[in-house]
Amino acid sequence: MNKLSLYVAAIGGLLALASTAHARAAYDGSWDLVFVTQRGACDSSYNFTVNISNGIVTHPNLVKFRGYVARSGAVRASVTVPDKYASGSGRLSGTSGHGTWSGRAGQARCAGYWTARRN
Repeated sequence: MNKLSLYVAAIGGLLALASTAHARAAYDGSWDLVFVTQRGACDSSYNFTVNISNGIVTHPNLVKFRGYVARSGAVRASVTVPDKYASGSGRLSGTSGHGTWSGRAGQARCAGYWTARRN
């Protein structure tokens, strides 16, 4: 009986790992983002593309960019470039997503919403 329990536990662990990897991989790939400013003196919109791999959001030209996607599709990200900072959160679902952001450009405070489309 101990061997059977061990096999069942091992199989259950492998299935849990596969399920987690599959859930994160559901958002893997290239995404186009549009950030729209609703309040403040920042540019009216920003457009760029990010890549998601195993729940980690990256941008090839932004060194201080951090982003994460949970299995549920919940997103949190922040970016810092000279004299500008922004952070946001939201949700991805299937091939699209949306959320809110806030930040600053110099001394100006800004906020708005963002949308995403899978490439």
